[in-house]
Amino acid sequence: MDINSIIHGISIWAIPVVLAVVLHEVAHGWVADKLGDDTARWMGRLTLNPLKHIDPVGTVLVPIMLLVVGSPFLFGYAKPVPINFRKLNRPKQDMVWVALAGPATNLLLALASAVLLYVMARLPATMLWLADPVGAMCQASIIINMVLCIFNLLPLPPLDGGRVAVGLLPGPASYGLSRLEPYGFIIIVVLLLTGVLQNVIGPPVLGSARILITWAVGA
Repeated sequence: MDINSIIHGISIWAIPVVLAVVLHEVAHGWVADKLGDDTARWMGRLTLNPLKHIDPVGTVLVPIMLLVVGSPFLFGYAKPVPINFRKLNRPKQDMVWVALAGPATNLLLALASAVLLYVMARLPATMLWLADPVGAMCQASIIINMVLCIFNLLPLPPLDGGRVAVGLLPGPASYGLSRLEPYGFIIIVVLLLTGVLQNVIGPPVLGSARILITWAVGA
């Protein structure tokens, strides 16, 4: 991939990636705040200011590297919003809602992007100067948000799906799954390097994104 293609790709993906990862984390903190844990609010993380959430590696370096190597979809993450589950009104049950808030937000962002793409695809030819770049960013937003939604729903702590499973499973199974959390990142890296992760989330990500984009552009 030449430098012009990389610059063009960054210009299209930058805003959707930042919005996706920032709003994902803010949603966790906002729901936790409503359920009794004000940690994120007191630490100034319930803000849409991206500088409070951007992780140099997860929000910048990882997406750029994936773009350079020609990955079929991008992935990124922000600094996790601090959650003190012991401060929640009902820790085990409320943990489920706090965890689901992130993927749910990404799903809503993907749907909103599809609606905006629908509008852009029907603008007159005289407005292609607006429709083309915004439409491209909408398609990027659909893909990155479906990646974050589906990836984070994998039932492996510390991913959101793992926290949901810990909150829903009965005592012994919940405890056993929660003990995997210190090794979760290592497991994810191994799954990524072996291609298993791409094979698991790739089809549902690309399939759902294709459905939304096809509906929006009317193809």
